[in-house]
Amino acid sequence: MKQFPTHIVAVDGIIENANNEILLVKHQHHGVWTVPGGQVEFGENLMDALKREIKEECGVEVLVNKLICVSSNTCTYQGYNGYGTIPTKVMFGFTCKYVSGELCTSEETSESCWIPKHEVLNYIKVPNLVERFKTYLNFSSDVKYLEYITKPEYNLRLKRFI
Repeated sequence: MKQFPTHIVAVDGIIENANNEILLVKHQHHGVWTVPGGQVEFGENLMDALKREIKEECGVEVLVNKLICVSSNTCTYQGYNGYGTIPTKVMFGFTCKYVSGELCTSEETSESCWIPKHEVLNYIKVPNLVERFKTYLNFSSDVKYLEYITKPEYNLRLKRFI
């Protein structure tokens, strides 16, 4: 049986444009609204991975600004495709500034759109995504660390500044 590494490393970006709108994508497989992001690939640094994921998911170029949140989903999941267990995911959340490009969809996203900042929480409903977006709304200068599990139900276990 194949084994994943101890942690899956992922990134996401809260992208703001000049109109104070936030870029949201709707995932094809889960049907939920979120900010763009995904797993870091072999040999990539975090910021290059984020720029690649954003370009792939919604077609735009961004400038990666600040790290605002590090979160750990410490729940493990049943594996697939010959893998035993899917391990803990560590997510690095950044703020980004829109630079150029036209919104599009991808194999991973069914919709992408700009939403006024004050309306984003009407779209994002998954508890860990809501918590991470609230971190953005309340960001001053300290990075927030979140630890949570998603199964059998969502439970925020730790929330603190680092």
